[in-house]
Amino acid sequence: MTISPTTPEQDLPPAIFLMGPTASGKTALALELVKRYPCEIISVDSALVYRGMDIGTAKPDADMLARAPHRLIDMLDPSEPYSAATFRADALREMADITAAGKVPLLVGGTMMYFKFLRDGAADLPQADEVVRERLLQQAQEHGWPWMHARLAEVDPVAAARLKPMDSQRIQRALEVYEVSGKNLTEHWAEQQQELLPYRVVNLAVCPQDRARLHERIAIRFRQMLAQGFIEEVRELYQRGDLDTTLPSIRAVGYRQAWDYLDGLCDYDTFVERGIAATRQLAKRQITWLRSWEDLHWLETDDPDLLRIALKILDTNAIFSQSL
Repeated sequence: MTISPTTPEQDLPPAIFLMGPTASGKTALALELVKRYPCEIISVDSALVYRGMDIGTAKPDADMLARAPHRLIDMLDPSEPYSAATFRADALREMADITAAGKVPLLVGGTMMYFKFLRDGAADLPQADEVVRERLLQQAQEHGWPWMHARLAEVDPVAAARLKPMDSQRIQRALEVYEVSGKNLTEHWAEQQQELLPYRVVNLAVCPQDRARLHERIAIRFRQMLAQGFIEEVRELYQRGDLDTTLPSIRAVGYRQAWDYLDGLCDYDTFVERGIAATRQLAKRQITWLRSWEDLHWLETDDPDLLRIALKILDTNAIFSQSL
């Protein structure tokens, strides 16, 4: 599906972005919307794409999927990479399919980089180079990721300023892009031609206003995952023998901390503490992304009128008038 920059917004098909930090209640609200309107859910989550990673990702169970099917989940083995650019292509395909069926795409998740790539398009970055990647990983193992972050600051201070010193995946990729192409990420993005998203989007974000309340929800959910067998799930992945912490799947929040526990790098109580802390840090990053998102309607997780307010926003924007 392509559009011209001059296409009137009211002529574009509708779509909904339902965003928010982890454990904020996105899925519950999405299920209510699907129950009432002709929506189909597309997952916007970098961990839900992987098979065998169910408990630690809070993946919808079979009953929930029967009531509200989710697209772009359970697509890959944890040994396979998946990128934001690939997600964009996959999401656009699924959105077009949903629109052609007379329904509204409802994109739900917390991987904000995926939402950004979908909305703005992707820079034309070089393909991964395994030789360069392996060399960078060896350097990181020898010197540590803060040292690698300092290296990145020398060649791309703008990108380095956005990243934490332990954000290993993004630091590695930024250095790889520079070494392969001779241009840094910031230069690649500056040269990018924006690809307009061919949809009229209403942006919703659900989140508790009280940060302490969000932290409480995160801790409760993490402990629920443990009770459901999260460690056993990670142990099955660990015992395969072909997975490690260099893979995006195993670096997912919760899984990385559980992997360290199984590696004997910490005791169980420390693992739980680190898992909850890492999830809180993820939520903080997600909220930071959302605060800079344009045309965003904030919804309070614990508001008893949450659903009514969300429906009013969608009605005001005539999201379903073309589909009903």
